[in-house]
Amino acid sequence: MGFVRASLELINASDISNFEGGFIPETSIRKMQITALVDSGSVMMAINETVKEQLGLKVRDRRKIELADGTVRELEVVGPIEVRFENRMSTVNAMVLPGNQEPLLGAIPMEEMD
Repeated sequence: MGFVRASLELINASDISNFEGGFIPETSIRKMQITALVDSGSVMMAINETVKEQLGLKVRDRRKIELADGTVRELEVVGPIEVRFENRMSTVNAMVLPGNQEPLLGAIPMEEMD
């Protein structure tokens, strides 16, 4: 079985709220296109440090998680992120993978986007 990847638009959802409240102009909403590995074995969305920095996401929590190789790590949880795929969207928090690892689209955002 092969790997499935999806082209996603990620948007800083706090920026959307600030725009809707009249606090920032629409041109200040931070967003970017990424390609993510579709991973139903991952529960949450996972992004890398580059995505976190480019979107200006704030750390909301830290969680211990088990990686695919069985190691346990404590990772930052950032958000909120609006995830858009074609005509569907979901607003989620995401774990931050170290370095420049490939982002993962987990089961929760997939389920919400139906």
